[in-house]
Amino acid sequence: METKEPATIKEALEEILDTGKLRYCFECGICTASCSISGMLGKDYNPRELLEKIVLSPEKALTSDMPWLCAWCYRCHERCPQALRLPEIFLLIRTIAARQGETRPLDNALQKIVKNIPLPLVTLSLCFHPERAGLDKRAVLEKAERIRDKTPEMREAKNVYKKQKVAVLGSGPAGLTVAHELSLKGYNVTVYESLKEPGGMLRKCIPNSRLPKQILAKEIQFLRDLGVNFKTSTTVGKDLALEDLRKDGYKAFFVGVGAQRSARLRIEGAELKGVINALDFLWNVNSGERIEVGRNVVVIGGGNTAVDAARTALQLGAREVTILYRRSRDEMPAIPWEVKEAEDEGVRIELLVSPKRILGENGKASAVECVRMQLGELDETGRRASTPLEGSDFSRKTDMIILAVGEAPDLGFLPKQLEVNDNGTLWVDHTTMETSIQGVFAGGDAVTGPATVIEAIRAGKNAAESIHNYLESLEG
Repeated sequence: METKEPATIKEALEEILDTGKLRYCFECGICTASCSISGMLGKDYNPRELLEKIVLSPEKALTSDMPWLCAWCYRCHERCPQALRLPEIFLLIRTIAARQGETRPLDNALQKIVKNIPLPLVTLSLCFHPERAGLDKRAVLEKAERIRDKTPEMREAKNVYKKQKVAVLGSGPAGLTVAHELSLKGYNVTVYESLKEPGGMLRKCIPNSRLPKQILAKEIQFLRDLGVNFKTSTTVGKDLALEDLRKDGYKAFFVGVGAQRSARLRIEGAELKGVINALDFLWNVNSGERIEVGRNVVVIGGGNTAVDAARTALQLGAREVTILYRRSRDEMPAIPWEVKEAEDEGVRIELLVSPKRILGENGKASAVECVRMQLGELDETGRRASTPLEGSDFSRKTDMIILAVGEAPDLGFLPKQLEVNDNGTLWVDHTTMETSIQGVFAGGDAVTGPATVIEAIRAGKNAAESIHNYLESLEG
C-alpha cells in the first residue's frame, strides 16, 4: 500500500494501472452506491466516473475537483468486486495536482464541502485529509472557514424565525448534523448531551492529534450562532423522560447516541491492574488526565478504536506498542490508511493472534497468553472465521493491555417501546429513519453500530430531511 510521489501524470497512471488493476473494473457502480459523499453531493461526485476519467483522460482528472472529495472511508474498496483501492488511486491524482500547483480544483471542492456537508471543519480534519497530498491542513481549514462565513445561506439562517421544537439526543456527528440541518430550515433545536461539553464521540474518543479540540469548538460555536441550544450533563431517560419533552412542546426527536459501551473480553485476568478498555483510555487522555502508559503496550482488537488507542499510547511515551488481531489484514475493520499511518509511526501489528488469558504478578498484568489462529469459511459478519491452531500457544510480556474488541451503543436510557435489533442497535425504517415510535428518528452508531464520521454525518443529513417532512405533515 506504499504510495509513491510520481513526477508526471503518465507515471502516476502507470502506477495506478499496475497496483489498482483498473483494467478489471466492471463499471458496476457499486463504489458510487457505497459512497457517503456521493449520497450527499449527487451528480457532483461519482467515484466510478472519476475512475473512468483517470484512465481515459488523466490530464483532465488533474483539473477536476472530484479527487479532492474522497473521504477515505474505504466503503468502495470493501464492496468492490475487484477490491480496488480507490482512495489511494485518487490520492495519486491529488498529489500530482498539488505538486503542479493546481489549486483551483481544491477550492471548488471546498465550496461544495462547505455548502453540502455539515461540520466541514471536522470532516476536513478527519475524512478528507489534504495533508496526505502534501498540503498544509491548517491553511485548508482556514480557507474552508472563510468560505462558510461568506455563504449567504449560513448568514441568513441565523436570523430566521424558529418554528417547531426538535430534541436531539446525543451530540456526536449524527446529532450535530441533524441540529445543523434543521436549524438552517428554521426549527428550534435543542441538543441533549450527557457529557459536560458537547461533541459526543468526537470529543470523547478521537485523539487530539486527529481532531484538535479548537476545531470541534468552532463547529459547536457555529451551531450556537445558528440558534441551536445545548443542554449538557443531561441524559434523557435518566434526568428527564421523553414524555417530559413532549409535554414541553417537542414535536420530533432524533436519537444520535454513539457506540460508547465497550464490549467485554471474557478471559481470565481481564480485571487485573494495567488492563483498560480503549474507550476509557481515550476518554481519559482527551479529558486531560495525566496518564502513565506502560513501556510495552499490547492493544487487542483490529478496528479504528484499536488503531487510535495504539497511536495515542505511542505518542504518550510507550516504547513498544503492538496490536494483536485474530484475523488477517484484509479482515481488519480499521480504515487501511489509518493502519498504514500507525505502522509508519512505529506501531507493530501482529495478525492471526488471539488472547487466551492475561497473566499477572502482584495484581498487575505482566503478560498475555495467546494462540495463533487460522482462517476458515465466512461467518455471519462476512469475514472469514478464525479458529485456533493447536499447539501454537505463546506468551508475550507486557505491562499495559488496552482492550478494543468492539463497541456498541448504550440504549438503556431509552423507552422500552423502542424496538431493538438482535445486535443491540435501534431498529429504524431505512427509508425514513423513523424508529418504532412515531416521531422518534435515529441514525449513526445507534443504528449501524461503530461506523465512520462521514457515514454518521450522511445519516444525520438524511434523518433531518425525514424529520422536516414529518413535521410538515403534522402542519398539513
